[in-house]
Amino acid sequence: MTLYEKIDCYKQAIDEKRPFEGHLLNEIKNYYRIGLTWSSNALEGNTLTLSETKVLLEDGLTVGGKPLRDTFEALGHAKAYDYMFTLLNSFQLTEEDALTMHRMFYTGIDIESAGKYRDRPVFITGSKYEVCPAEQIEKEMKNLFQWVCSARNDYHPVQFAAQLHKRFVFIHPFIDGNGRVARLLMNTALIQNGYMLSIIPPVLRHEYISLLERAHEDDQPFMDFIAERVLESEKEIMRLLNIQSE
Repeated sequence: MTLYEKIDCYKQAIDEKRPFEGHLLNEIKNYYRIGLTWSSNALEGNTLTLSETKVLLEDGLTVGGKPLRDTFEALGHAKAYDYMFTLLNSFQLTEEDALTMHRMFYTGIDIESAGKYRDRPVFITGSKYEVCPAEQIEKEMKNLFQWVCSARNDYHPVQFAAQLHKRFVFIHPFIDGNGRVARLLMNTALIQNGYMLSIIPPVLRHEYISLLERAHEDDQPFMDFIAERVLESEKEIMRLLNIQSE
């Protein structure tokens, strides 16, 4: 059984427990709201721990001695995560959705840049590849979301989500927050297709960054990496729902 066949097999077992409604749906959403917010921010250097993120998002309690930006990043990401779930029952993903996610995430950090494409060059530390020039971003983003509409059914849904992540990051449309928005878009595509989230723990940061760099020339390992993370989320939800994997 291939990786993608196994993912689909597990999805089928999870689907038998659907629809997730009421209290169960809220429990699942809240569980991953904390986990995805913490992990996605931690990948970018945010110093809040998982428990500190949980206390902040659930109880509204800030952590003394931590940078204020870290708090704004967690609160902003959680808002963008909530927006992601408003798109759950749609099969559309638009440029405006990407801008909205960035605006929600970044408003508390830099309101002037939130939800707006960068107007200056940026360089990716450790990468030998250039990102899209600022003057071409608007055109490339429109091309990206035209591709989303036209090519979505050409891929396995998990591969499509990974491709969306890769293509978005290679454009790098914002001055900051590109990785987080890419992961939100990727996970939006996954949940719209009925798959579990792909959550990348900070312990896998080096592998994740290395495979993303390699994806400029060979993106299959990156897609498989994302698929492995989906599989792990499936295993986790099956454990929580007492679903047998065999």
